Amino acid sequence: MRARKKKWAPEELSSNPRILRNADAYASLKDFYGNSPKPLHLEIGCGKGRFIAETSRRAPEVNFIAIERESTILATAARLAEETGAGSVVFVHADVNNITDYFRPGEISRLYINFCDPWPTKKKRARRRLTHDNFLAKYEQLQIPELFFKTDNQILFEASLESFSRMGWILENVSLDLHKSKMEDNIMTEYEEKFSAHGPIYRLEAHPRPGRIE
Repeated sequence: MRARKKKWAPEELSSNPRILRNADAYASLKDFYGNSPKPLHLEIGCGKGRFIAETSRRAPEVNFIAIERESTILATAARLAEETGAGSVVFVHADVNNITDYFRPGEISRLYINFCDPWPTKKKRARRRLTHDNFLAKYEQLQIPELFFKTDNQILFEASLESFSRMGWILENVSLDLHKSKMEDNIMTEYEEKFSAHGPIYRLEAHPRPGRIE
């Protein structure tokens, strides 16, 4: 996701208390929360922040981190979280390609991937998909036990199913039309609310096969 530059974004990036500006000072981003006994949930690509703000508000027993590579989007998400009284969540300007540099194995209890770029135009770009085999291997390296994934792109969803299958991941709660399912606690992103009228939302939960993260 790319966003137009906002005049207020630089000030937000420098002053918003929910933005972790000295991320390089931590051996792991989890260290921001010190010795907190709470589990850590991570969102990759937080968009404008509605999902992670509301999810954190509903789950005070969890610490959250959201990483986003677009600085203007990061500023927008952090501003929303601060204005709406989100729960325990901080935002980090980071590139998911380096995710294994940001955390130690076993620190992340759940990973959220919502409406990531499907990279549909060229086959060689498929490696950039956040559910591609290469990324799944990184999540396994970090010993992430569960991944929650949503998209409105059928091609991406089908490709993701193939990746999970090749890597031996176990799938649960697979929905081919989330908004017509019986799931009652779905928290919509801004993108989801805007585009769900144009077609189904696909969702699944995935777990590395036993032994892959031990």
